[in-house]
Amino acid sequence: MPRPVTLFTGQWADLPLDDLARKAKEFGYQGLELACWGDHFDVTQALQDPGYCAAKRDQLERYDLAVFAISNHLVGQAVCDRIDERHQAILPPHVWGDGKPDGVNRRAAEEMKNTARAAKKLGVSVVNGFTGSSIWHLLYSFPPVPDSMIDAGFAQFADRWNPILDVFAECGVRFALEVHPTEIAFDLVTAERALAALGRREEFGFNFDPSHLHWQGVSPVEFIRAFPDRIYHVHVKDAVVTLNGRSGILGSHVTFGDPRRGWDFRSPGRGGIDFEEIIRALNQAGYAGPLSVEWEDCGMDREHGAAEAARFVKNLDFAPSGRAFDAAFAEA
Repeated sequence: MPRPVTLFTGQWADLPLDDLARKAKEFGYQGLELACWGDHFDVTQALQDPGYCAAKRDQLERYDLAVFAISNHLVGQAVCDRIDERHQAILPPHVWGDGKPDGVNRRAAEEMKNTARAAKKLGVSVVNGFTGSSIWHLLYSFPPVPDSMIDAGFAQFADRWNPILDVFAECGVRFALEVHPTEIAFDLVTAERALAALGRREEFGFNFDPSHLHWQGVSPVEFIRAFPDRIYHVHVKDAVVTLNGRSGILGSHVTFGDPRRGWDFRSPGRGGIDFEEIIRALNQAGYAGPLSVEWEDCGMDREHGAAEAARFVKNLDFAPSGRAFDAAFAEA
């Protein structure tokens, strides 16, 4: 059976959910991955209003859309990050509070616990998101970074996320980290280390997004092969590397869409990612969940791109074979 093709609503949070649901149905999607911002899904309302989650499901069902996951990337980022003025723009006021870093970290952690509780009420079993990282700024080891500083960063990650994951366990919900620059896990090696820091507990896995691996030179297929039982959700997003002798892979402190960048995101099928091999690897891993389009392309109209992406993913997906192609010879 084909995997459901869904649209992540994070990049569409400027639209009321009802407007986006109507568009998503017209684009050809079968469901939405609801972001916990805009009016798409509110964690506090979900816990305080007994009818909120049922109303959200009814709202989507009017457009024949399902929901398999919710995503709280923005708040998750603040759990481990070194908080500064950037975070005020992405956090809800009750999490930002007075902006004092320790308080922001604590309130973000509590909000992630509540996100697990809200997911349970909505009837979904996966929350996608970020973890933040207290050691991302140490990426380039100069001044020389002692191993103890990196060790401390992973220890802090475990200290802050284990209590959150305890609530996920109580709720029967899993957290899927989108492996991504600025997170505690941003490539294959750090993903393995994050799992080890948590004692490989089952509540923690990955929202596989090949775009963030591709531009780093990490094979998305090898990531799936390394963690076949930890792929809890999948984003479909493309990327392109545009190194031309003048651009750099680190982005040059210029914004997305600027032609001086050494890489950028693309609409699915418009970049350099081999999605054919990704589908084959997901089949081998036994992944049967949604393929969720996270649409980001500064050079393309988003409605055109989202509709094209829905068609692309539907055409891309296929079930694994139930038999060897040469089985007929053995049966002869």
